[in-house]
Amino acid sequence: MPVTKASAWKTLAPRNMELGPQDALKVFTHSRLSKGSDDIAWLVLDRANESANTLSEAVMAELDTALGDVERMGAKGLVIRSAKKGGFIAGADIRDFKGATEAGEVETRMKRSHEIVDRLAALSIPTVVVIHGHCLGGGLEIALACKYRIALGDAKLGFPEIRLGLHPGLGGTFRLTALIDPVEAMTMMLTGRTAHAKKAKALGLVDAVVEERHVENAVRAAVAGKMKTERGNWKSGIFGLSPARQFAARQMRTEAEKHAPKKHYPAPYRLIDLWEEHGGDTKAMQSAEITSFSELLASETAQNLVRIFFLREKLKGFAKGEIGVRHVHVIGSGTMGGYIAAWCASHGLRVTLADLDRNAIAKAIGRAAALYDQKLHSGIERRDALDRLIPDFEGSGVARADLVIEAVAENAAVKRKVFDAIAPKMKKDAILATNTSSIPLEVLREGLAFPDRLIGLHFFNPVARMELVEVVAHDKASQKTLDRAHAFCGSIERLPAAVKSAPGFLVNRALTPYLTEAFVMLDEGTPKETIDRAAEDFGMPMGPIELADRVGLDIGLEVVRMLKDKLDDPIPEIPAWLAKKVESGETGRKAGNGLYAYDDKGKPKKASDSPTPVPEMSDRLVLPMLNTCVRCLREGIVEDEDTLDGAMIFATGFAPFRGGPMHYARSRGAADILGTLRRLEQQHGPRFTPDKGWEGLGGKT
Repeated sequence: MPVTKASAWKTLAPRNMELGPQDALKVFTHSRLSKGSDDIAWLVLDRANESANTLSEAVMAELDTALGDVERMGAKGLVIRSAKKGGFIAGADIRDFKGATEAGEVETRMKRSHEIVDRLAALSIPTVVVIHGHCLGGGLEIALACKYRIALGDAKLGFPEIRLGLHPGLGGTFRLTALIDPVEAMTMMLTGRTAHAKKAKALGLVDAVVEERHVENAVRAAVAGKMKTERGNWKSGIFGLSPARQFAARQMRTEAEKHAPKKHYPAPYRLIDLWEEHGGDTKAMQSAEITSFSELLASETAQNLVRIFFLREKLKGFAKGEIGVRHVHVIGSGTMGGYIAAWCASHGLRVTLADLDRNAIAKAIGRAAALYDQKLHSGIERRDALDRLIPDFEGSGVARADLVIEAVAENAAVKRKVFDAIAPKMKKDAILATNTSSIPLEVLREGLAFPDRLIGLHFFNPVARMELVEVVAHDKASQKTLDRAHAFCGSIERLPAAVKSAPGFLVNRALTPYLTEAFVMLDEGTPKETIDRAAEDFGMPMGPIELADRVGLDIGLEVVRMLKDKLDDPIPEIPAWLAKKVESGETGRKAGNGLYAYDDKGKPKKASDSPTPVPEMSDRLVLPMLNTCVRCLREGIVEDEDTLDGAMIFATGFAPFRGGPMHYARSRGAADILGTLRRLEQQHGPRFTPDKGWEGLGGKT
């Protein structure tokens, strides 16, 4: 038969997923079981009324029933695969975790789930899991219980539980460390990082990486025992010895302490203890895993981190809908504008980047290339992203753009001058967004012919790491524009937080008293390292001094000046030395020098002999922030406490294990916070005066 153009295209086209025989022997609520003429059984997972497969108690019970059917049907092998396009299994159903406070009850449930996974692992026939897309947490633990793992090229495997204050709880701790290099296994679990298909194959986590059209043949090879596997690792023997595990465990604890202090995040240390004490002893490690996981899940830390998971999901829910944005034009190729452009291009959008300074554009493209080397996983992806990021020396892209993002200097006059120049050139349905960090949009819209299409899109630095974008509304912005802006955030994997136009919006307004109090403490003679340590002891990812350098002292100075001018908030006076630093070019990390000096890797040089902070210091820093959050709620800058908590966590890294500033305030108690604020007010002045919004939280001001 001659190969025609049509048949060639048919051959090259993406294949439908191989899901085994279509005549199901048994159809369950969340899966179906079938057996082909070759006597290979297929269990296809498809959780009802959900976009992704997750493991609930009902799903696990159904899996148990299906395994019983497989044991009775005389199959030569079993294949497990997902019918969901997005992936295999995204992990446990986090909804089942919410509100767990009794470790004993959790342990009973976990023991039952382990019995089901053990039943899968004990099947006498070859078991094969076919993985595409995400295979995370409990999903990977199901895969590890199978004898063979076949991955497609888009597979991503990992254990993200550590981000929920947990470690793997369905056998992952002992199955993964037995399968691959134990140190690599522990690193995967301790960091929560995913391994893409090729990396997973190199680790020995999967046995083969195939294309969709080869899935059926790969399955048959595995069931027949003809698939080549690389099982075991020479390091397993070494780390089977207690002294070797003890040595490695010490190093792991040292590394973990850099990122997750034990007093705030116990899960990494519990995982290290598990492996150090029981590595190589499957039954002992399994029993210890169940107990440890159950205790962690019932802890306040895990429950607060589970709360954050749902805050993220809530913000994601605001990012759906029609976007109508294919081309983005970014004006200003400095640190913020350049990275906004690079991030958009990495997510499939055509981006033109304009600036009056050609050298600035060239530097921005160079930074984008470095970002893509870090974030994108193939040379083709990196090439395509760079192709979509177009230097625009003439600014002609503005006429074709669906969204124009202005990211020039934080100065209202400069921004309005840009608006005047570009507004006549924009398409009639294009959105104009400003990345201002603090200027009210009522100021920026003056003279603009289409204020209904002007909104704020306030990204945070570093753009590639900070998930949140404040979507700033004003009373003349149309709902259609705001909806498109929210959806745009979702298209570039960012979380939109709806805030109203006001000086500083939400995040910078709440951060300002935190930062300015640090400056006051510096003026009092407190070492900067001690101030930062006080915030870090509270749980902040970095202290206010280092944060001010990271944001940029020039930007911070403009924000503080504007807030002092526009608001009645009792903000301390700006230190003269801060203005002098900015004038001399010592603007922080980006300049290599600010409140700290920085090495060539951008790491601050800190003194190691600074005094330990006294307990009051963290309250002096954090409570003015909470006070301002309450004020923003009272003034309607943000609609609800959940949005506020999500914004502060995902934009500033506010101590995640505390569940957000408002959640922390409620947990600590409004009466306690009010009493502390009044005491600080007597000692330090009116900047600690409690806002009357505390009355709505059960306090009496």
